[in-house]
Amino acid sequence: MKMVNEEILQRIQQNNARGEEIVKFIQKELPLLQKAAVKVKQEKLANEIKEKNLQLKKELEFWINRVIELETQTGIKQYLLPSDTSKVNSVTKDPETNTSATVAPESASKATPTSKNEAQPSAPKKESSPVKKESAAPKKEKAPKPSKQPAEENKEVNVSRLDLKIGRILNVKKHPDAESLYVEEIDVGEEKPRTVVSGLVKFVPLEEMQNRLVVVLCNLKPAKMRGITSEAMVMCASTPEKVEVLTPPPGSAPGDRVICDQFPGVPDALLNPKKKIFEQVAPDLKTDDDCNATYKSAPLKVADKGVIKSTTLTNVQIK
Repeated sequence: MKMVNEEILQRIQQNNARGEEIVKFIQKELPLLQKAAVKVKQEKLANEIKEKNLQLKKELEFWINRVIELETQTGIKQYLLPSDTSKVNSVTKDPETNTSATVAPESASKATPTSKNEAQPSAPKKESSPVKKESAAPKKEKAPKPSKQPAEENKEVNVSRLDLKIGRILNVKKHPDAESLYVEEIDVGEEKPRTVVSGLVKFVPLEEMQNRLVVVLCNLKPAKMRGITSEAMVMCASTPEKVEVLTPPPGSAPGDRVICDQFPGVPDALLNPKKKIFEQVAPDLKTDDDCNATYKSAPLKVADKGVIKSTTLTNVQIK
């Protein structure tokens, strides 16, 4: 009996010794474990911040390209900056004037005539002849041309001014010089398809763009986007996080006009960029609670076929 008690006591002592060793080991390793946990937490937080920054960068790039697209479609010229050819600098809002924001060329042009005047001596004045020449026969005055006042200037500014048509994307590829842009060939019921540049790479997969029916704004002034002339604009329901291409009703065909019964009218042949017609109409282009595309709450539709819709986006801007 005494031997048994001694064995039990010995085991207890051994277990106590092991326990003390384990406690010492834990006390020794605990700071390292705490540091490792903090490091893991910091790395996780850093990765989350990187992901958020990357997402914000993508969104910023999309909206920059969207602004460039809208500006070029409405006639605002875009120029590549020499320091960074991947970014575009908007120089002038008047597409018909060739002005530049750079001061140096202007000052140089002003200096040029001054230097010529200094280099060339003034020509001697001719003495007036004592004999007066017979006055030449008076020129016939040309009848003043009637000023061209297009009928569009007197029309009310509303969605009927926009030439919105159904189109089918025949071919689509990524822009060779811009990762976030697609270049599409779209049949809008005309003799040949139109080339359209759209900033949709981040939001719509290429395979979903191919051969789909879309709504196209056809009377914007054609403009170059990163070296490729865009002849129209694909209409989308847009938020900073998500963009959906508008979907025509079943049975629609390329060339069908998109109308709004509450705002009848004939679209302009070409929207005058200086009048900013699209900019005035665009704020009232939205989707409603049922994803229907509307202008001032009135549905946009194809006659006898149905209403234009977005897939899921409600109460958002259409651009």
